Amino acid sequence: MKIIIKNTLILGNNTEKDIYIRDGKITGFSAPSPDDDFSGAHIIDGSGKLLIPGLVNCHTHTYMSLFRNYADDLDFDQWLFGKILPAEDRMLPEDAYWCNLLSHAEMIKTGTTCFAEMHMFKNQSVRALNESGMRAVLARGLIGENTADEAAKTRLDEAFEEKKYAEGNDRISFMLGPHAIYTCGKELLKELPHLAKENNMGLMIHLAEGITEYKSSMENNRLSPTAYLEGIGFFDVKTLAAHCVHVDNDDIQILAKKGVSVATNPISNMKLGNGFAPIPQMHKAGVNICVGTDSAASNNSLNMFRELSMLSYAHKGLNKDSLCLGAKEIIDFATMGGARALGLEGEIGSIEPGKKADLVLIDLNKPWMQPVNNPLFSLVYSANGSEVDTVIIDGKILMEKGELKTLDEEKIIYETNKIKKRVLEEI
Repeated sequence: MKIIIKNTLILGNNTEKDIYIRDGKITGFSAPSPDDDFSGAHIIDGSGKLLIPGLVNCHTHTYMSLFRNYADDLDFDQWLFGKILPAEDRMLPEDAYWCNLLSHAEMIKTGTTCFAEMHMFKNQSVRALNESGMRAVLARGLIGENTADEAAKTRLDEAFEEKKYAEGNDRISFMLGPHAIYTCGKELLKELPHLAKENNMGLMIHLAEGITEYKSSMENNRLSPTAYLEGIGFFDVKTLAAHCVHVDNDDIQILAKKGVSVATNPISNMKLGNGFAPIPQMHKAGVNICVGTDSAASNNSLNMFRELSMLSYAHKGLNKDSLCLGAKEIIDFATMGGARALGLEGEIGSIEPGKKADLVLIDLNKPWMQPVNNPLFSLVYSANGSEVDTVIIDGKILMEKGELKTLDEEKIIYETNKIKKRVLEEI
């Protein structure tokens, strides 16, 4: 597909330009040469709009959109063990497919083009991605004592079966996903880095999210969760660690030294009473920071714009420092930071010739976006996600002028409400 976006303001550039897209990639910002045929290209009027790289949501669980507004105002342990896990046990694989699509629709409509998730239903994430057209990095949630025990082996088999199922879709890649140190034995956590290396994969894990996890690790291992994982060689492969709320200065140095990417989830962490990850301190130490929403069960939104503004406000207030996290850093976390965390920095995260055309047009002609004194500040401090006009992923238009092109929004909502009645209303 050939696309030309005309007269659009590009983030980081103060002049309006045309942008040319072909075969899924950005080809340039000026008229092509005479022998480069763009006749018949789809034309998008970018006047009054801001073109940004698609946002990268680096931690979520898309099947959990079913639990939005279901288990709120609870402490973390009650939320997870008392409400969410019992409800998950009632879900069928087909349920996860529809809930995935609901999450994809929400993310597309609020400017997310790529996401990383840990899930529990084999093939359903891939099935939904094949339909929606989004880009993603997937990890089957793993638990167990070692790679030979039944719990871990079953899930590992599913993970590699799903990887094979996704062959042919280059928008999907995979990591291995041990759930957390409190659901995975030491031997499993020691074995997985070797398995990841053998298969050219990274690792994805929840780390130091709640105080119970931290206290348990200190009691059982006499080490923080972060120091414990370093000690067993877990960080010897590329790792994406979600949350990292309960970390001290020594932990931060470990994360920086080992090149661990930290996916911060400020709204989920606040809502569950887990606290605040020391993001300014991590960033200053050289840790690659990216941003995730976590699931709709704990957020209760997958809207990255909501996350970005809260990330900035919370840390400015906590640190009593209005300069500790600026808009430039926040947008970088949500674009290139996310791309680096997923090993996709050569493909997405910025608007450059040769990169994948994962792009979002923001309508600046909204009262709360006017006047446009500084587009970067507008994105972090004024935008709420409703300004997203058009979304392109891999050079394909997934939404134009607010209309989803690959998904039937009405049917998805209908199906997920049927699932809600069966899974939740009978508990």
